[in-house]
Amino acid sequence: MPNFSTSVKLKYVKLGYQYLVNHILTFLLIPIMVGVLIELLSLGPDQIFEIWSSLHFNLLQVLCSSFFIIFIATVYFMSKPRSIYLVDYACFKPPVTCRVPFATFMEHSRLINRDNPKSVEFQMRILERSGLGEETCLPPASHYIPPKPTMEAARCEAELVIFSAIDDLLKKTGIKTKDIDILIVNCSLFSPTPSLSAMVINKYKLRSNIRSFNLSGMGCSAGLISIDLARDLLQVHPNSYALVISTEIITPNYYSGNQRAMLLPNCLFRMGAAAILLSNRRRERRRAKYRLVHLVRTHKGADDKAYRCVYEEEDPQGKVGISLSKDLMVIAGEALKSNITTIGPLVLPASEQLLFLFTLIGRKIFNPKWKPYIPDFKEAFEHFCIHAGGRAVIDELQKNLQLSSEHVEASRMTLHRFGNTSSSSLWYEMSYIEAKGRMKKGNRVWQIAFGSGFKCNSAVWKCNRTITTPTDGPWADCIDRYPVYIPEIVKL
Repeated sequence: MPNFSTSVKLKYVKLGYQYLVNHILTFLLIPIMVGVLIELLSLGPDQIFEIWSSLHFNLLQVLCSSFFIIFIATVYFMSKPRSIYLVDYACFKPPVTCRVPFATFMEHSRLINRDNPKSVEFQMRILERSGLGEETCLPPASHYIPPKPTMEAARCEAELVIFSAIDDLLKKTGIKTKDIDILIVNCSLFSPTPSLSAMVINKYKLRSNIRSFNLSGMGCSAGLISIDLARDLLQVHPNSYALVISTEIITPNYYSGNQRAMLLPNCLFRMGAAAILLSNRRRERRRAKYRLVHLVRTHKGADDKAYRCVYEEEDPQGKVGISLSKDLMVIAGEALKSNITTIGPLVLPASEQLLFLFTLIGRKIFNPKWKPYIPDFKEAFEHFCIHAGGRAVIDELQKNLQLSSEHVEASRMTLHRFGNTSSSSLWYEMSYIEAKGRMKKGNRVWQIAFGSGFKCNSAVWKCNRTITTPTDGPWADCIDRYPVYIPEIVKL
């Protein structure tokens, strides 16, 4: 039996150490302040008046000192980056007519690939272990046998998911479309002409001087790249609203070949979209849900393996698909490590940074075989939104970051209910936490996303106000059923 008393003692030792290090300045200042107060109390009124009288103030010196202080304060506040607020966001909820239960998916797979039973069997094994549920959705064009990946069908899907999300967001926030100053749309694999951002401008009759951007080919992490771009633009354009749309259009990307590495996206990717409203207006501070604290981007594209691990190409039969490399998880781990190295010093408390430093020095000087110390990111964040790219991605991050089942619950349940919705999955996860009533004022949220290239991007948000459980949104009709048990294998 394990020695529980020892483990409990060690737990309290660590808690005591963390409290001491994180409040070291308080512990140092209190004795000094007490000493000064005792000294002042020991002096009589006459002695205090004598000390005050002995001080000689020169009017010019006082004016110069005051001017200098005001000047320094002005420079500081003018050079300080503008606060970026997330006013609100909305996620697209697919209609029930688009639902694809496992039986439907496998029946279509057998009919489409009737000449290649091994491909059907492979997709069945992937689906059994995927972590997806019975309510994920595919666009109407994917319900045909064979699917109809036409340009018209792709545009129809784009209009459905994007316009629905924007309509919900405008209803939530009450802002008028003419108030939107910046528009950013990211969609990795569908890039028509005119662009998707132009489609939004045309639909909502946005202003002619709007600053619009359309990002493509940047994978599942493009949502945070869009947030980063919006942040930079809001730093130079005061009193502005930025509308960010994150989506992936599934219709034109169905792979009908038999290469296993290219069949994986068919099993995991599902339709979804999110619309996010950001602002740098001070008056939005009170009603805004979150404030952007940090955003860190890591790109491993200089490495050939990383560059090709998620790659769009033709198979030997000339059919185009997205090939996922076997090295994907290893490369994702390396990208995450680089990202953590940058974001760690920005968010971790001093106690965790000191432990990491001492362990690093010990390994370098005394014993290289010492186990490296993994910082406890649970000390820095209350909530984690890990890109729902697949069960393996969530498992690996839970293990590496030593997270509990509750910390990854939002990611697992999003994968189960909606599948891999690419760049918008982070917002479905955030919505899950809100729907559960867990988002409180001051809570910190860490969003982690991976994308082709290969990229690992992360954003840190701080909750501005306790968020009441929403009565609408993508989880409104099913949140009471979650969390659900997800077996390792679902036999089909």
